[in-house]
Amino acid sequence: MQDTPRTETETTKELHFDDSHLLTQLYGENNENLKEIEGLFKVKIYSRGGKLSVKGGSTKTASAERFLNEIYRIVQKGYTLVPGDIELAARIVQENQSPLEDIFLDTVCISTRKRVIAPKSLGQKYYIDAMRRSDIVFSLGPAGTGKTYLAMAMAVSSFVGREVSRIVLTRPAVEAGEKLGFLPGDLAQKIDPYLRPLFDALYEMIDFEKASRLMEKGVIEIAPLAFMRGRTLNDAFVILDEAQNTTSRQMMMFLTRLGFSSKAVITGDLTQVDLETGETSGLREAAELLQGIEGITTVNLTKKDVVRHPLVRSIIEAYETKKKQPES
Repeated sequence: MQDTPRTETETTKELHFDDSHLLTQLYGENNENLKEIEGLFKVKIYSRGGKLSVKGGSTKTASAERFLNEIYRIVQKGYTLVPGDIELAARIVQENQSPLEDIFLDTVCISTRKRVIAPKSLGQKYYIDAMRRSDIVFSLGPAGTGKTYLAMAMAVSSFVGREVSRIVLTRPAVEAGEKLGFLPGDLAQKIDPYLRPLFDALYEMIDFEKASRLMEKGVIEIAPLAFMRGRTLNDAFVILDEAQNTTSRQMMMFLTRLGFSSKAVITGDLTQVDLETGETSGLREAAELLQGIEGITTVNLTKKDVVRHPLVRSIIEAYETKKKQPES
């Protein structure tokens, strides 16, 4: 005889928030945040001024209560909620991870639009801590997990804080089905499309005109990986982006460029290797080969750390499922 599944006892939690000035932030325009929280936690929320009633299954109600209190605390401490924060924060609370303030309030830097740049998941928090702690960090993960964006934020933070005197940004000029020679223009124009993601992230952190002046002075340098050969990079924060497209020789060449008082962050997605068939990714080899060496950390970000449109996570899940299925 099978046991009948137990139905959760329905319960109601009453919450009261004292600061009426923060209610718009907490509730969202036209109570949009509360509606989103209802959907995420499968509860009903009734608002009246600073008082909220949360109604639903006992476990879900307790989780929603904790979430609302934690969101209120970070808003109290000056955090400004932006689109997507509610869903990302709910994921952290529902998985019983760290308190939201330990993650959302860990400011890395302020963007040109006065937006606070901080981790939005436990994986991203670990990534930022790794960059603070280690001189070489490998960041592996799918699109949308903030690999390049957070590395750029840390580079700018280190530069502004005078921990380094320059920023060097590089990536291999390898794309699926294209070669540099097929593109029109001089060398600078040819490499521009390959380095555009780095420019985009840079201009989020530093005003365009200021960034342009710093690039003119060579304080910020953006160049293809081939230009790194023979150099020693002292007192620099170096980012190698799209590193899954490096060969073994290129990766070794890059890693041995690191000089005194420098940090290197190497980012890449091992599911998007565009090298010739049979050629080993230098990122995959280095991440495995250098494990356990003090001062080197590998961070593996997953779909849980995706901070783009929610559909991006669903797309990644669909491809992961397809990859696991045997070929017919």
